Amino acid sequence: MSSEEQTTTSSTTLPEDVLIILPVRNVVLFPGVVLPVTVARRRTVAGAQEAVRSRRKVGFLLQLDPQQDDPGPKDLHTVGTLANVVRFVTAQDGTHHLICQGEQRFRVLDYVSEEPFLVARIELLREPEKLGPEIEARAVQLRERALEAVSLLPQAPGELANAIQGIDSPSALADVVASFMDLKPADKQQILATVDVKERLDRVLLLLTQRIEVLRISKEIGEKTREALDERQKEAILREQLRQIRRELGEDEGSSAEIEELRAAVEKAGMPPEVEEHVRREISRLERMPEASAEYSMARTYIDWLLAMPWSKLDAEDHDIEKARRILDEDHYGLEKIKRRILEFLAVRKLNPEGRSPILCFVGPPGVGKTSLGQSIARALGLKFARVSLGGVHDEAEIRGHRRTYIGALPGNIVQAIRKAGTRNPVLMLDEVDKLSASIQGDPASALLEVLDPEQNNTFRDNYLGVPFDLSRVLFICTANVLDAIPAPLRDRMEIIELTGYTEEEKLQIALRYLVKRQLAQNGLRPEHVTLGEDVIRRIITDYTREAGVRNLERQIGAVLRWVAVAIAEGRETSVTVTPDDLPRILGAPRFENEVAMRTSVPGVATGLAWTPVGGDILFIESSRVPGSGKLILTGHLGDVMKESAQAALTLVKGQAERLGIDPSVFEKSDLHVHVPAGAIPKDGPSAGVAMFVSLASLLSGRTVRSDVAMTGEISLRGLVLPVGGIKEKTVAAARAGLRRVILPARNRRDFEDIPESARRSLEFVWAERIEDVLNAALEESPLRREAA
Repeated sequence: MSSEEQTTTSSTTLPEDVLIILPVRNVVLFPGVVLPVTVARRRTVAGAQEAVRSRRKVGFLLQLDPQQDDPGPKDLHTVGTLANVVRFVTAQDGTHHLICQGEQRFRVLDYVSEEPFLVARIELLREPEKLGPEIEARAVQLRERALEAVSLLPQAPGELANAIQGIDSPSALADVVASFMDLKPADKQQILATVDVKERLDRVLLLLTQRIEVLRISKEIGEKTREALDERQKEAILREQLRQIRRELGEDEGSSAEIEELRAAVEKAGMPPEVEEHVRREISRLERMPEASAEYSMARTYIDWLLAMPWSKLDAEDHDIEKARRILDEDHYGLEKIKRRILEFLAVRKLNPEGRSPILCFVGPPGVGKTSLGQSIARALGLKFARVSLGGVHDEAEIRGHRRTYIGALPGNIVQAIRKAGTRNPVLMLDEVDKLSASIQGDPASALLEVLDPEQNNTFRDNYLGVPFDLSRVLFICTANVLDAIPAPLRDRMEIIELTGYTEEEKLQIALRYLVKRQLAQNGLRPEHVTLGEDVIRRIITDYTREAGVRNLERQIGAVLRWVAVAIAEGRETSVTVTPDDLPRILGAPRFENEVAMRTSVPGVATGLAWTPVGGDILFIESSRVPGSGKLILTGHLGDVMKESAQAALTLVKGQAERLGIDPSVFEKSDLHVHVPAGAIPKDGPSAGVAMFVSLASLLSGRTVRSDVAMTGEISLRGLVLPVGGIKEKTVAAARAGLRRVILPARNRRDFEDIPESARRSLEFVWAERIEDVLNAALEESPLRREAA
């Protein structure tokens, strides 16, 4: 004790009719029982020290809530045990230990003081002295049951049975048995609070009977376990004898060694316990099979697959964010959104190594680098890369594997890729996930639902393996050209990241940084053999390719370099400088030209913007007037929605005829023909409504459409310009075609942030709310005045 505590304790004078209360948790002291108690809390230690100093008895009360650190009067039971402190010991670590002997039950009447320790006024609970035959019979039954319980206890001390035999008082017998029973503190407190001896004996008998049943069942289980161990030892001895007999006969020495190798491989595989037990059973089956049987090779192949899986192998991830950023920039130009997402994943994994990996899906036109991005991500993370091509897969077994009952059965592509990677946390690319198709063999897209669900794939079960395998550490990356072809439940499990087509400037940078170097190596050339300037690359982009990606651009660069390789190989040249004038004799006549200025040089032609599965594209709307009776003729393989847009455009032009300076009689004396070129290609959708209206307005007003303008948007009969989809792809297509101004619906302004920075720099955006805004921005000559709403 500190000096302050000693002063306080020594100055405390307690009346004789009160009792020091010591709160305890998870300990119930019964009368007649000696029990060690450890005290550590401030008020409990102070009360125990005062009791020892003044040679007073103490009262033990059980807490209502064992988690309460500083219990007060309201936190304690009212019935406890009056005890004498036989010994008080303070250990070297500062803890205090009491050895107490319970004497009598008491009930708290009220509390006199709470500081420095609890002091209460109590009432001693007297037990009846006269005992009838009912109580004596219960005491006899309790003694027999207690002795039976002692006999079931493992390593029970013999003194315990002698002590039970020597107790004459039924009340003391119930208290002693309850004290040594393995009961919850609440049950013991209930027995302590039962003053009536008959009721107390019944309660202890009931609880003791339940404990005897538990002990009997536990003993039976222990005996069965011992018997099973004896059987295993016997089996091991017999197997060893059989092995020795075979060795003496010179039979199956190789097979025995092979089985031992398999068992040793199981020890090293680090399998989950249930899988390890399953493999050991399969090895035991294999050991009993004749090697000549057909089933032997199937079982051996199955075991080899299980042993080859990387059950516990995890590659160390490289969490260096700066290094990852450098690698991604080295391998790919642009694609800032995807690079930012990968760096975010790295940062999260660095802070939370046990977190789940995301399921990413790259959606974009062919040739924009979706597949090569997966390889760059694996290199940035320092992980193995594996790829599964899903294009044309129509059998569910390709994902989940075949059952072993089939001849030639194998695991699915997912498990095969994991085994090939040799680790449980590779970067696994599922290529062309939108090309899956259902058939009579099942739906592979549905089989992927479990693979790509972080809540389920930690217990993925391949039909061939037949045991769960954890895929939660795999970083899945899917690729697709069209998002609509992916089923909604599968799409919901993936984080969609869209890749748009490249602009002319982006293609130029990609060619200079990556494509030329790759084609030089493939064609056996060195940089000093050829000079390929920016002007040549730019000419190839504009005159010989028109695509969202860069695959065809790389082919054309390869063709130029092969032409140079011929000159170098023949010895005609040692170094060649390619100029734009050389391209026609290398690649032929230019395949593409700037059609916009040529087509829009006459009234009636407008440039629209279209979305296609392989990216955005420009679309020409041509209108012509011929003598007739006011019919509208539509051609160009148009869908129903596009035909309705043309009808709406014509109606809107008729309504605006006076403001456009159009003679209304022209609609009755002429037929209007609207044509969309490339007639063999189906076209549909409402987004060409604005372009159709401008085309008709240009034709009938005689004002040409500006050659550097493209437009998209749906129109209403009130003259409103309604929002459409695919803004990002359409604006990239406009920039790629060399246009300078695009007219977009004002309500599509929310999509502005999705447009690539290079396209935003090269284009002027006009946000149109009504068709007057469109006409002012699209038609040549004086702008129209907009009417007040």
